[in-house]
Amino acid sequence: MLELKLAFKNLYGSGLRTWLNVTVLSIAFVIILFYNGMLDGWNMQAQRDTIDWEIGSGQLWHPGYDPYDPYTFADAHSSIPPEISTLIERGDAASILLTQATAYPGGRMLNTLIKGIDPNQKILKIPSELLTADNSDSDYIPAIIGRRFSQSARLKEGDRVLVRWRDSNGTFDAREVTIVSVFQTNVPTADLNQIYIPLERLREMTSMYNEATLVVLSQGAVAPQQYGGWSYRDNDYLLKDLKDIMTAKKGGSTVISGLLLAIALLAIFDTQVLSIFRRQKEIGTYIALGMTRKKVVGLFTIEGTTHSLLAILLGMIWGVPFLLLLQKTGIPMPASADQAGIAIADKITPYYGAGMILTSVILVVLSSLVVSYIPTRRISRMRPTDALRGKIV
Repeated sequence: MLELKLAFKNLYGSGLRTWLNVTVLSIAFVIILFYNGMLDGWNMQAQRDTIDWEIGSGQLWHPGYDPYDPYTFADAHSSIPPEISTLIERGDAASILLTQATAYPGGRMLNTLIKGIDPNQKILKIPSELLTADNSDSDYIPAIIGRRFSQSARLKEGDRVLVRWRDSNGTFDAREVTIVSVFQTNVPTADLNQIYIPLERLREMTSMYNEATLVVLSQGAVAPQQYGGWSYRDNDYLLKDLKDIMTAKKGGSTVISGLLLAIALLAIFDTQVLSIFRRQKEIGTYIALGMTRKKVVGLFTIEGTTHSLLAILLGMIWGVPFLLLLQKTGIPMPASADQAGIAIADKITPYYGAGMILTSVILVVLSSLVVSYIPTRRISRMRPTDALRGKIV
C-alpha cells in the first residue's frame, strides 16, 4: 500500500511528463480498440450478409458441383433425391439450377451464369418474388440482376438482352430475357455476372426437368441423414474463404497494434530510465531507511504501470464517446471496395466485444508492466552508499 501511495505521489510530481506519456498511451489504446472493432464488425456483417443472400444455413451440393470450376456446371445437375425434396416441399429448403451462358448486351459478349430460383422461396434475400410476373407471352422470360452486373453490362430495368446457353443434350439455344428489376446486395458472389430467372422456366429451357445443382437450407432446417449422393456443406465450410481473409486481416491488425503500443511504451521506458538516473539519492535513502531492494524495484515498476491505468481511464473519457459515435454512424467505405470480391457494406458498423476490450486492456497493462520493470533491474545492483552520493552505477 505504501508503494502505491508513493507511486501516485511521484507521478503527480512529474507533472507534464506523466500526462504526456498517459495521453500517448491512451491514443494508442483507443486506436487499437477502433481498428479491431472495425474488423470484428466487418467480419460479422460479411458473414451475416453472405448467409442471408447466398448460402443460407447450409447447402446440399450435387456430387459433380465445384463452385471454383465453372467447367463442372454443365454436368452438375440431376433429379433431387426424395429425402431432400421433402425439405423443399415443407419450405425448409430451396433448389437452384445453374447453367453457363453468354449474354449479348448492346452487341457485346459477356460470360454469365444463369441461376434458376423458385420465385416463392423465402430463404435467401434474393427478390425472387419479382419473377412471378404474369404474362401471356410464352417467350417472355423475366430476369433480375444485381447492381454490379447491371453496371458492367450497362443494363437497367426494362431492358431486353439476348442470352445463349447449352441444354442437357449439348444443343445451343438462345432467347431474350427481360430485366424486371435490379437489386442491391453487399455480396459480390451473389451478383457479378449472374442472371436470375424462374426455376421452372430454366428447367424447360435446358430440358433439365425436376433437376437442380444445389439446395439451400433455411435457418433451423436439419439436413437429412441420407443425401442420395449429394454432399452437405455447413456454414463453416462455406464461409471458410471469408474467415481466412479475416484471419489474415487480424494478423495485419496485430502488427499495427504492436507498432502503436511500442511507440507509446517507448516513452514510458525512457521516463523510467531517466527517473532512475535522476533519483539515485532517493533510491539510496529508501534502502538506507530499511526498504528492501525488492520493494524499491516494485515501487518504480508500479509507477510505470500506473501510466497504463491512467491511460485506460483517460481513453475511456474521450474514447468511449468517439467509438460509440462511430458505431452509430458507421464507417463509410469507398465505392470501389465492393470490387474486392468479398461482402463489404457501404458502411461498416464497428463491434466492440467484451472479450476484445478485456484483451486490449490486459495487453496494455502487462506491456507497461514489463517495460517499467526492465530499467528498474539495475536498482538491485546499487549500493546504498553510492546511491546516497549520487554515483552512477
